[in-house]
This record gives sequence, structure tokens and C-alpha cells, in this order.
Amino acid sequence: MVRTRVSRRGFLEGALGAVGALVVSDGVGSAAEAAFGRSTRAPWNRLAAGLDGRLVRPGQARYAEAALLYNSRFAGLRPAAIAFCRGSDDVARCLEFTHAHDVPFALRSGGHSYGGYSSSPGLIVDVSALDTVEVDPRRRTAKVGAGAQLIDLYDAVARHGLVVPGGTCPTVGIAGLAMGGGVGVLARRYGLTCDHVVGARAVTATGDQIGIGPDSHADLWWALRGGGGGNFAAVTSFRLSLEAAPPLALFSLQYPWSRAAAVLEGWQHWSATEPDETWSSCQLFSQGTAGLLVQVNGVYCGLPDELERRLARLAGLVGAAGSTFVGGDDYLEAMKVEAGCASLTVAACHTAGQWPGGTLGHTAYAAKSSYVGAPESRERTSQWVAAVERLAREAPSLGGGLAFDGYGGAVNRVASDATAFVHRDKVAGVQATYSWGSGSSPDEVAAGARWLRWLGADVIDPAEGAYVNYIDPTLTDWARAYYGSNRARLSRVKAAYDPADRFRFAQSVPLPARGSSV
Repeated sequence: MVRTRVSRRGFLEGALGAVGALVVSDGVGSAAEAAFGRSTRAPWNRLAAGLDGRLVRPGQARYAEAALLYNSRFAGLRPAAIAFCRGSDDVARCLEFTHAHDVPFALRSGGHSYGGYSSSPGLIVDVSALDTVEVDPRRRTAKVGAGAQLIDLYDAVARHGLVVPGGTCPTVGIAGLAMGGGVGVLARRYGLTCDHVVGARAVTATGDQIGIGPDSHADLWWALRGGGGGNFAAVTSFRLSLEAAPPLALFSLQYPWSRAAAVLEGWQHWSATEPDETWSSCQLFSQGTAGLLVQVNGVYCGLPDELERRLARLAGLVGAAGSTFVGGDDYLEAMKVEAGCASLTVAACHTAGQWPGGTLGHTAYAAKSSYVGAPESRERTSQWVAAVERLAREAPSLGGGLAFDGYGGAVNRVASDATAFVHRDKVAGVQATYSWGSGSSPDEVAAGARWLRWLGADVIDPAEGAYVNYIDPTLTDWARAYYGSNRARLSRVKAAYDPADRFRFAQSVPLPARGSSV
């Protein structure tokens, strides 16, 4: 058996791999400095002196590194300052400063916003230092700082034989992931990350530090579980419920491209009717010069022998795979495999230059998302296949394609209005992406952008909605796409906790329209 797979991280990086270290000008002549810097140095200096953490500004050492987001397409963004907060008091001081001096700001945990909304021309309020994870194994809960990265959360709970469902990218911050939903390889068995948020602490727009849960600010607790990050308050910590670690088995199946439409069709029917223990993803991938790939990856909560029987049913629908891997793993190692850092230490599964011992690079990519509401016909799956073939023709050196992630199980047993995450009736989520490297030409990158626009206009069904954690600046009716029937209630929560709309960015939850009764 051959163990070959494209991980979630590998899917984003495409055939070109991670982009290496980026060179960013560290001068002080940026638009942000001109707008918010030179005439207000004294207030900035007072802010720096009042923080327990550190404030980094243009011209200072390591500013370029501090300004970087994970997605290197945003490497040119130059905030006026980055505040690395050491606690909730620092967060409150930053919010007070932005209000007093009318400075725009953005909240940043892992810095993975697909739209670049983790940055601002003004102040970045960075909570990455709020990264402690305190596990209570008896109660099966964890208090998690808003800046904790997934790989560290997984490592901490695994030491106690516990698990929490979450995403796959190891450097994603828990705050953005949990507040947008949190889809991952244990979702069908245990639900979304947001389903395990039993409490939180946050700083409001007025600087109040509050506890949040079912018995305290319950409306905000509802909104924070799927309403998207950065919309209502600055969350500084979460309390998560945990589960006992099950035995896990991983699998990876590859098929000839000629069978791609049949595999996607059969996989959708198989995934929709599998027990909760089975999670899987079907990937249709253009690997640049390496050609086209169709692959089904997955994680099973159980033993390899049991998984083999589950996969026999898939083979009955789509035929035998050309290459197959099936094997057992423990929770932490399984998460590292899915993250694309199976051979690395936990320390190495961090971003190089931004974490001691980190080895992972930044990646340049663009993406769209959608959902599959019911298993699709061969005609429809052939459309998806043709879309990937079009990417390969029009941008042959780029990596990208489509990933269909299985929903159902525990995800779909939660009512659509029980949390702010509304997409509880889907068979699968769809992520369309293309990525490029530092050597890609502007024409190649533009060809990928044209493909993504065409996909959104001619292939994706807008009625299916979109996933807020794959936030998409090109969407027009984005509030409906992300939040569906929950959007009016989210606006009411926004009005209650942020009536001046201070937590605002291009696709933040809007206040109710004037004259609206919502």
C-alpha cells in the first residue's frame, strides 16, 4: 500500500509549495504612517508605555515580520502599529486608544483571514501571546487563550487522552476558527468547534471585561458560536468542552482522473449515509505541471479493520482505488498528518521566523466556498470536474482545485438556530482555491483569479451559501451567504454590544437597517 495524500495544507499550497521568506520594505513612508503616525507619535508612545506587551511600529526592528499575515498575498499591508497584548487589560487599553484617537483597528489571533481582515491601516490588536491552554481532565474542559494555535491546543489536550474537534491548519488561531464554526476531521463524530464553546471572556467596545456563557450574556454566547470573528467583542479566552480520545484510523485513496465525476458522485452518496465515526474529504486537484488528481482522504473513529469494511462500501460505489493507504494513528499524530506536518515536532509545526523552531512557510492563495445540499447527479459532478480541468488549461503552472468536506452526523443534528452557524443541513462544504509561488508571473496569478470569478458566477450555486471562515471579499450578498436565516438575530446582537459599530470591517455583521424592526 502506498501512503500518498494531499493534506489540507498541501491543498492550499498547491504544486508550488510554501512561499519562502518575504522581503517587505521596513521604511516609515507608508500610507498608514502618513495617516496615523507622524502627527500622533506622542499618543502612540503613551500607548506603548501603558501596555504590558509590546507595540511595534514602522521603522522598528521586526516590524515587517510583525505585520505579516499567514496569506502572503497580503504582504504589502502596512499597519500603523501592531500591539502584542499580554492580557485582557492590554486589549482594553488598545480599544480605548483607538476610540480616543479615531484609529481603525483589526483583531488578530492566527492572522489567517482569507480576506486580509486580520490587518488594518491603523492598529492590529494581536492576541497571539494569550496562548495558554489549561486542561481540567476531570471535568473534560479546557480554558484556552484566544491566541492559542491549533497544534498547541491539540498537543495540550492529547496529553490528557482528550480531544476537541477543530480544523486542520496547525497555525490557525482558536479565536477565528471557533467563532466562525470550526469544521474538521472529527466534526461528524463530535460536531463543530463552536459546538464545544461553553464559555468565553471578552472585552466589549466600551472596554468592559465580561464573562460569556449560557447564563451570562447568552445572546452574545449564541452569536460567538458561528457568527464570525471580530464582529461583536474582542474575545480573550474560551472554555471548551472536550471528549475522550477514540482510536483513530486514517485513509487515503487515489483514482484515475478519468473516473473523477463518478468518484465525486459516489463519494457524496457514501459520505451522506456513513455513521458519525467516518469523516472524509474528496479532492479534485490541479497540481500544476504534475497533472490532475482525484483523492479521497479521511479519518475514522475506530480501528483500521473496521475502517476497511467501511471503505469496501465506497469501493462498491466507485470501484477500487489506484493507490490506497489505511492505518491507525493516535490523535495528535493524526492531526499532524492532516496538517501536512506528520514528520515534524509540535514546535516545527509553526511558522518559520514567527515561532521558535517553526519551519512552515507562508502561502499565497485565493479561495471561494459553497455547500452541497444533497448528493448530486453525475451531470452536476461532471461540472465540478470540468471546472478543475479548466483551471489546469488556463493556469497550468498553478496549483488549486476543489475540496469537498463531509458534513452530516453531529454537525447536522444541531438546529440551524441553536448557534449562529446556520449551515446544519448540508452534505458537504466546498472550498475552491488556487495558490501561487514567489516565481509565478502576474499573468498566471491573473488567470487563477479569472477562474475563481468564473467559478463563482457560472458553477457555484449562490443559494447554497458560503462558509464565513473562508471569508470571500468578492461576494456581494455575503451576509445571506454566511448567515442565512440567522442574520437578523446577529444584527440585533451587534446593536446590543457594539451600537457604534466599532468592530467594523468590509464584511462585518451589519447593524440593523434604520427603521428596521429586527
